[in-house]
Amino acid sequence: DEAQAVKNAAAKRSLALFELQTDFRMALSGTPVENRLAELWSIMRYCNPGLLGTPSRFNERFAAPIERDRDREAQRLLRRLIAPFVLRRTKAEVLQELPQRTELTLSVAPDPAEAAHYEALRRQAVAVAESAAGERGGQAQLNILAQLTRLRRAACDPRLVSPELGIAGAKLRVFAELATEIVANGHKALVFSQFVDFLTLLRTPLDEAGIRYQYLDGSTPAAERTRRVAAFQAGEGNLFLISLKAGGYGLNLTAADYVVITDPWWNPAAEDQAMGRAHRIGQLRPVTVYRLVAKGTLEERIIDLHLDKRALAEGVLADGGEGGTVPTTDELIALLRGD
Repeated sequence: DEAQAVKNAAAKRSLALFELQTDFRMALSGTPVENRLAELWSIMRYCNPGLLGTPSRFNERFAAPIERDRDREAQRLLRRLIAPFVLRRTKAEVLQELPQRTELTLSVAPDPAEAAHYEALRRQAVAVAESAAGERGGQAQLNILAQLTRLRRAACDPRLVSPELGIAGAKLRVFAELATEIVANGHKALVFSQFVDFLTLLRTPLDEAGIRYQYLDGSTPAAERTRRVAAFQAGEGNLFLISLKAGGYGLNLTAADYVVITDPWWNPAAEDQAMGRAHRIGQLRPVTVYRLVAKGTLEERIIDLHLDKRALAEGVLADGGEGGTVPTTDELIALLRGD
């Protein structure tokens, strides 16, 4: 189960799994393709060794043409090749069993000091990225991605990048207002962030307002994780603050009918998994999802990129659609520039 845990074929976990001697193999996953088609190769390497050839041959025949060139013929061939071995049951096919899910984007306008701080960081990031663009191999992309992550953190709250300045972000205020409104109307919410230190900041206004909540991040022991989930389901707490790493899968939190994503993630499949903690079988009420997006920042472009990521998965797992592309170094620099 959760077969995306072995999406990296070179990882020790994956290599150990490939060595298992069995009569029958089956992999279950809600996100068999999160970012790259190589992830699908790894899962298929476990389920049906040899079907997709060697990694180099798979990359030459399918991954590169589909991801880089949007080659629809290569996409069609790959889909036909894996189709006999893939059984899909999408959310669209079980809508009669699920309540409605509504997704809303809250555009958060930063205060002048916060906007100036972000713009200074962005210009600095562009300069660093342009100087790194000539580096060999994947080092350039790693350096640029580090700058992008820095900007994403600044878009959440300036204190995550420059704590010495003491500038509080507008998102904290908007979140506090939203949380108060949700609780006042008798609802419960799951609150997700990729950054644990941002979750720590979000706890402050909840403590000040006396709003009860549960908390979970990657450092929470397994037994305590189980206890907190059970407590929330039993009515202890109006909000559940969860880090992406800790809450991406394995949680049933249908006591909540609101989901707040405080920072949009590169990977829309991870967001879908987060929403699925509340919007799943057993949920009897409509679910409302809020995304907090900092206006004039990289977060707005991330939302646009979600379309390409979803197209990549749908293109090889379903009939129709076009494969998405993996951003090049130039495209990543364009993100920094705001192009």
